[in-house]
Amino acid sequence: MTQAPPAMSADLKAKALSASKSSKPLKLREVRLDDHSQVAGLALKFGLDADEFAAWKNLWMDNPTFREIKVKFPMGWVLETADGSIAGYLGNIPMRYELEGRRILVATGRSWVVDAAYRPYSLLLMGTYFQQPNVDLFLTTSVNSQSAVPLSAFQWVRVPKGAWDRTLFWITYPQGFSESYLRKKGWPAPKLLSYPLSLGISFRDRVRGDRFLKTSSDFAVLSCKAFDDRFDAFWTALRKRKSKVLLAVRDRETLDWHFKSALLNNIAWVYTLEDSRGLIAYAVFLRQDRRLVGLKRVCLVDFQCLEQEKAPALLTAMLRAAFERCRQESVHMLELVGPTPLLEECAERASPHRRQLANWMYFYKTDDRILSEKLLNADVWEPSVFDGDSPL
Repeated sequence: MTQAPPAMSADLKAKALSASKSSKPLKLREVRLDDHSQVAGLALKFGLDADEFAAWKNLWMDNPTFREIKVKFPMGWVLETADGSIAGYLGNIPMRYELEGRRILVATGRSWVVDAAYRPYSLLLMGTYFQQPNVDLFLTTSVNSQSAVPLSAFQWVRVPKGAWDRTLFWITYPQGFSESYLRKKGWPAPKLLSYPLSLGISFRDRVRGDRFLKTSSDFAVLSCKAFDDRFDAFWTALRKRKSKVLLAVRDRETLDWHFKSALLNNIAWVYTLEDSRGLIAYAVFLRQDRRLVGLKRVCLVDFQCLEQEKAPALLTAMLRAAFERCRQESVHMLELVGPTPLLEECAERASPHRRQLANWMYFYKTDDRILSEKLLNADVWEPSVFDGDSPL
């Protein structure tokens, strides 16, 4: 049975209460659907992505876990000023996981943002999030440099598998990548200067063999436009084979919900591999562009396989398919975030570039003593970007 989390610590309470002395008073309340326009405006103001209304509504109304929860589950919280405007927001998204036959209710936060004049109230939002009595586990895969320090007050634990402070990537369109890099660095005439820089990148890649070479034992990777009945059968088999791993539910209904917006906007690439028995592996890649600098990027979000001994070869085949498509569609880079040992093994064969991140991105927290002890074991984890809110 889920244990109720402890009340906010005295230190955090003091910080939250001191907010009323250092800024104008606010009302904390639960999110409503009609808050969308103000929440989107606040997110855009601080450089965060803002969902269209249909996608925002989908986070909860089409969410299988949200619909089946028998207890009240807030969509999140806002900080409301006296005139009714929204000065802060934190979304709250439920997901179902399984471990050793136990169903686990996970909450992941989304778009923690507070207007500059009301920053002292930031901890009040996050403290409320962690006080939810019916949540077994809190997960996040998108901690950034701005949120890392305040989040440390809540004693998050680093996930014990994967390198969640770096990425591996391949440059699949050197000129476009170079231009976006120079624009990010503030160089003048980035397009003009990108050509000589891209020649250097191309030369490096040719010398080091920065590519996925085809072999005679290649698997037939198929592109898939939607999730069909095969994924229900696949999930039934997967949950049995990985019963000792903390695993998010991946039946057809959940996958449909998880990637609904991405599929509608044609920014999700789904690849499958089959044998005579049916589906044996799949991978999902997402376009996650950086519009401000003009970077076109594709990231691996999820890979699942029924036969672990074949996983390196099957994943390599999936990466090769995505790599070639990036080149064909002039996408600038293919990236792996928080590489696990399996991803490292597959990537090293293709001489990837490396990017160090400003901070560790994947943390978890639970007040369930038994679950907490189990999660200290790295073998219990199979972490991926799928676990957080960024693919939604």
